[in-house]
Formats: sequence, structure tokens, C-alpha cells
Amino acid sequence: MNAQHAPPLTPARDAAGALHQQAKAVFSPHSVGDLCGVSIDELNALNHHWEQLAPDAHLKDGGRYRKRLHSCFELAGQTITQTTHRAHWQPLAYNALHGGIERWFEPMAQAMTSNPTWTALLRGMGALADAVKPGVDRWFIEAHPFRIDTTDGIGRPTPEGAHRDGVDLVVVCLVGRHQIKGGETRVFDADGPNGQRFTLSEPWTTLVLDDARMIHETTPIQPLMPGEVGHRDTLVLTYRSGGFQGP
Repeated sequence: MNAQHAPPLTPARDAAGALHQQAKAVFSPHSVGDLCGVSIDELNALNHHWEQLAPDAHLKDGGRYRKRLHSCFELAGQTITQTTHRAHWQPLAYNALHGGIERWFEPMAQAMTSNPTWTALLRGMGALADAVKPGVDRWFIEAHPFRIDTTDGIGRPTPEGAHRDGVDLVVVCLVGRHQIKGGETRVFDADGPNGQRFTLSEPWTTLVLDDARMIHETTPIQPLMPGEVGHRDTLVLTYRSGGFQGP
């Protein structure tokens, strides 16, 4: 049995209040479109880019279940600039499994990063970062398109376990699920016992977290049918003030 808990959805008009009061919000695809000024069809038109991801060569568990790309941007006002390609780095305090090392991944395709829907998405989520931390004049954004698959029989969206990312805002967009079970999202108060669990299932349903106040993880996925290979596609965006993380 593959029971799924529906996510508690927040209307777009309540986005800032939910992030202030609860440090988290989940938005339907329609609400994501409203927040970013794009249509659901325009968001779905980005999905084919997830067929072009490269294998993650840095998995310390030796797995082959993760493909990804990585690019960085700066958002100042309404101006988005893609930065020179750089390594992804996290301190051990936030990622005990893969922290403390420079991880180089292939960059995202220009066909995606120059798409007006992409820039609208970065701006729309940037407005939520402004709500979490007002007065920031420049946001440093890291973008991670992921595909977790069941090539090894099981795929781990968060092999590091429940964690924070060391940023101000974390955005997790579900892009798609194909022939899998599992992949339940779990969020917890960083300083208390309260938590929620739910499954993101509809493409472009989006979880937004105040990273200073919330811990998150996603449970492993398995194939829906034995012998088949399924996958879960997501886009993770992080917004950080003061600069990118680095050694």
C-alpha cells in the first residue's frame, strides 16, 4: 500500500504571512504561477530539461541513483545575472555526508537559464526570500535540478538525512514522479518537536522553507513495479544573503 498524505496548501495571497508565522508554505502549481507571473503550461514546458541531467559523481554511498546539474545566479532588484560556474560547497555542520568538499557539477543548459519562465521563477521566489529576510539588496541563488531514480532498487533524495542548508530560503519544486512509491517530504521545527509529513505529487507543487527555522528531508523512493526503473524529478533553489557558501 502506498498511502500518501496531501500537502497543506497555502494560497499565493497568504505566502508572506505563512512564512512569517510557520516558517514554511506549500504552493499548488496555480499558486506558483500566480507568484511568478507565469502559466502552468509555461512551467511544464521546462520539464524536458530533466532528461539532460548528468550523473552525480560525488555520492559517498557509491550509489548511481542521482543525476543533477548546478548553476548559480545573483538577484539584485529585478535583475538576474548568471555567475561564473562554481563548485557547490556546504560546511559539515549542514551536510555531514557531503560537506567540507568542493563538488563540481555540470552547469544547466543555456536554453533553460535564458528562458523567460526560468527568470520569472527566480524573481517570484526571490520575492518570498524578501519576505523572510527584508532589506537584502542582493540574493545569491544556487539552482539544482535533480533526478533521483531506482536504478539501484532504491533512490535517496536526501542521503544526508534531515538537514538545513545554511541559507535563508529553500525552495523545492516537484517537477514529476514516474512509477515510484515513497518520496515523502518531512519538515520539522529546527528548535522544537513539531513536524509534518506529506507527499508532493502534482508537477510544480512547491515547498518553501525558512531555512533558519526548519529542517527537512525526503524519504527514499522505490519502483512501483518490481523490475521497473522509476524516477522523481525536482528543482531545488536556495537563496542566501551575503554571498555564496565556500571553504
